[in-house]
Amino acid sequence: MFSAHPIRKTAIWLAAVFYSGSLYAAMDVVSSFSILGDVAAQIGGERVRIHNLVGADADAHAYQLTGKDVKKIASARLVILNGLGLEKADILRTVRQHKIPYAEAAAGIDALTTEEGGHHHHHGHHHDHGEYDPHVWHDPVLMKQYAANIAAALIKADPEGREYYQKRLSAYSTELAKLDDYARSRFAAIAPEHRKVLTGHDSFSYLGKRYGVVFLAPQGVSTESEASARTVAAIIRQIKQQGIKAVFTENIKDGRMVQRIAKETGVQVGGTLYSDALSKGAPAQTYTDLFRYNVRTLSEAMK
Repeated sequence: MFSAHPIRKTAIWLAAVFYSGSLYAAMDVVSSFSILGDVAAQIGGERVRIHNLVGADADAHAYQLTGKDVKKIASARLVILNGLGLEKADILRTVRQHKIPYAEAAAGIDALTTEEGGHHHHHGHHHDHGEYDPHVWHDPVLMKQYAANIAAALIKADPEGREYYQKRLSAYSTELAKLDDYARSRFAAIAPEHRKVLTGHDSFSYLGKRYGVVFLAPQGVSTESEASARTVAAIIRQIKQQGIKAVFTENIKDGRMVQRIAKETGVQVGGTLYSDALSKGAPAQTYTDLFRYNVRTLSEAMK
């Protein structure tokens, strides 16, 4: 069997390229988890192919590097991590071993320490992320720097796309500003003493700080931390004393602990929040969808 004539093969390739509206091969970019991957996709557009190590509805805290994912990293033009201790050391070690360019989206952000983020939101947790709380995506104001870092990494890996990436970053930054306005208007309608919420683990401190919401959680900033009986008992007392009505499970973790606390306090679980991962279908398929859904769900429960 003879192979296609070189001229014919070129013509087929050009037709495919022109049909897709581009004159380049999309760059393979590995991101550590789904929220980060979506932001990179929004800025990268047609110039990137995003491969997430941790997909939708999956827990980045509990992720273990697989052989398949090592291959993804080894064949990537760029790896984007969250930073602030979210990713385990073996991911960064693998990236460096294969000499793949990488960037941390949270670089330069004024991050909360684990104590700042949780000293009055939970009780006596062991923190598995070290000094900083990595959940910066729950603050759309901080996400402007996050998105700018991603754009800078894409430009460095693909300089010819500079203008394209900068244009998309500008549009995305406008979307982030709209998210902030939306959250401010929703929470402003709720009395400060009613802005109190129970979630499964301490992932919403950035949202809490930005919009004046107090979050309680039986687990610390990592889902791998253990909730003690003393912690759970203290939270149950606090819910009863303060009349907290907004109680939620999370899409990435077992909700039995929250359901137990809700049963003990007589409070009904208000649904599911999307803390550390997008959803596979509606309602949180993109970061902007996730943020709006969480804010709407939280504000309705606190009224």
